[in-house]
Amino acid sequence: MKGTIDGSLLSQMIVHGAASINAQKQQINELNVFPVPDGDTGTNMSMTISTASAELRKKPLTGVGAVAQVNANALLRGARGNSGVILSLLFRGFAKALKDKDTADGADFAIALDYGVATAYKAVMKPAEGTILTVSRLAARRAAEAAREDRSIEFVLDEAIKEGHIALADTVNQNPVLKKAGVVDAGGKGFLVILQGMLDELRGEPMPEGTEEEGAAVQDHADFGSFKTEDIKFGYCTEFICSRDTDKDPEALRGFLSALGDSLVLVEDDEIIKVHVHTNHPGKVLEEALTYGALQTVKIENMRNQHTEILEEAAHGEAASGPEAHVVAAPEKKYGFVSVCAGEGIAAVFRDLGVDRIVSGGQTMNPSTQDIMREIDQTPAEIVYVLPNNKNIIMAAEQCIPLAQGKTVVVLPTKTIPQGVSALLSFDPDAIQEDNTEAMTQALDSVHTSQITYAARNSDFDGFDIREGDYLALSESQLFGTDRDIFALLGRLAQEEHQQNAEFITLYYGEDVTDSQAQTAKEIFTAACPNADITLISGGQPVYYYLISAE
Repeated sequence: MKGTIDGSLLSQMIVHGAASINAQKQQINELNVFPVPDGDTGTNMSMTISTASAELRKKPLTGVGAVAQVNANALLRGARGNSGVILSLLFRGFAKALKDKDTADGADFAIALDYGVATAYKAVMKPAEGTILTVSRLAARRAAEAAREDRSIEFVLDEAIKEGHIALADTVNQNPVLKKAGVVDAGGKGFLVILQGMLDELRGEPMPEGTEEEGAAVQDHADFGSFKTEDIKFGYCTEFICSRDTDKDPEALRGFLSALGDSLVLVEDDEIIKVHVHTNHPGKVLEEALTYGALQTVKIENMRNQHTEILEEAAHGEAASGPEAHVVAAPEKKYGFVSVCAGEGIAAVFRDLGVDRIVSGGQTMNPSTQDIMREIDQTPAEIVYVLPNNKNIIMAAEQCIPLAQGKTVVVLPTKTIPQGVSALLSFDPDAIQEDNTEAMTQALDSVHTSQITYAARNSDFDGFDIREGDYLALSESQLFGTDRDIFALLGRLAQEEHQQNAEFITLYYGEDVTDSQAQTAKEIFTAACPNADITLISGGQPVYYYLISAE
C-alpha cells in the first residue's frame, strides 16, 4: 500500500483525476434537478480541472507543495461556474496545507483536505447542506480519522472516498430540490470522481481514454451558493489599495478588519496593501487603512441593493502573474464594459450600447475567470463593469476583482441578457461610480425576462408532466408552461401579466429560428399586447429559441 507521494506522483494523480471527470462529465450533467437543458456541473468541473491538468503537464515539478500551488493557481484561472469555483477553493486550501513540502503521507493529505474544506466553507457566505461542501467535509473528517489508524496515503484517500459516497447518497435527503428530483448532488459526485481518479493513479490503474472537451450547457437552478438579499449579514463590499507608508504590520490590519466583517482578503507586497472585505462600516475600514498609508483606490458597493451572491474572493493576486499573464491596456477613459453573451446579434446589441469587450459564453458555455479577466485587461478604462448576464457566471466573474491590475472591477449581478441591456441603458458617463452602480443595479428590477427552450428529458416538475422535446417557457427562470406547439406556448406567454403591463417588449430570436417564424412570434405578441412597443431582434443565441424582455 502506497505510503507517501512526491510532487511528480501528485501531478499525475491530478491529471488522472481530470481525465476521470472528463470521462464521466455527462453522467454528472444528467443529475439535473430541473428539466431545462442547462445542467453542466460535470462540464464546469471538468473544464476547470483540465486547466490545471494542462498546466501540470508543462511544468515537471518534484515537491508536492510546488505542484499543489501550480494546481491551485491554474484552477482559479480556469474556474467555470459555481461548481468550478468551489472546486478551485477546495484545492486552494489543499495547497496552503502542503506549502513547502517535498513529500506527503496520509496524515499530510488529510490535513490538506481539511484545509480545503475550511477554505471553501469560509468563502461561501451561506453554505447549504446536501452539496459538494457536505461531501467534502465528511470525506475530510474520515480522512483525519483514517490517518490515525494508518498513515499511508492510499489507505487515507480510500477511506475518504468511501465516506464521501455515504455522504453523497444522503444529499438527496438533505436538500429539498434534490429530494424532489430523486438525485444526488452533482458537485459532490464530481468531487468524488476526481478523488477516485487520484486514487486510481496511486494504484496504477489505467487512465480513462479521451481528451478534455470544451462545451456544453449552463446549470442555473442548481446554484446552491445563492441566497436571499435579506440574508446578507454584512452589506457593503469594500475594497481599497493603500500605500505602505508606515511600519505598521498588515497583520494588525487583518485582525482589525476581521472584527468588522467577513469575506476578508488582504494581499501585500513591499509597496501596497490590497484589501477586500464585507462590512457594515466601510467608513471605519477606510479610516483605519489611512493609518497605514495613502489610499490609492477605493470601491464600495451596497450588496443589499445589488441582490447579489456574496463570496469571499479566494484569489490572492499571484495567479495573475506568470507566463499566462496578459498585458493590461492603459486607461484611456474612466468607464469601460465587459459583457458575457452568446449570439452575434446579441453581441452587436451590447457593442451598440457601448460595451468594449465581449466574452463568448452564457447558456451553453461558462467562461472561466481567466476568460473574463483577459477581456478586463484589454479594456482601456479605469473602472470596468462586468455584466455576467447569467446567474451561474457571477461567481467566476467576481474572482476577477482581486486579480485586476491597475483597474477597479465592478461585477453587476445581471442574471439575464435583458438585465444586462437594461443596466447599460441606465449608465451615465458623467456620473460618479457609486451613483452609476446604484442606478444600473436598480435597473435590473425594472425588466422581466421570459425564455423559450426545450426539455432534454422526461420529468415531472411542480405538477408539469414534461416530455423530452417539449417546448418550455420560463418566466424569470421559473417554469411557466410546456407545449408541443411553440406558437401556442408563445401565445400563452404573451398573456402573462408582465407582458400585458409592459410598455416595451423585445423578442431576441435564436439561431434555430427562421426569420419567418420570428415574424409570426412578433405578430402573436403584437395582437396580445396592443399597448406595448414590440421589437424583434435576431439574437442568434443557442439553446433558447426566444429571449423576451418586458419593461
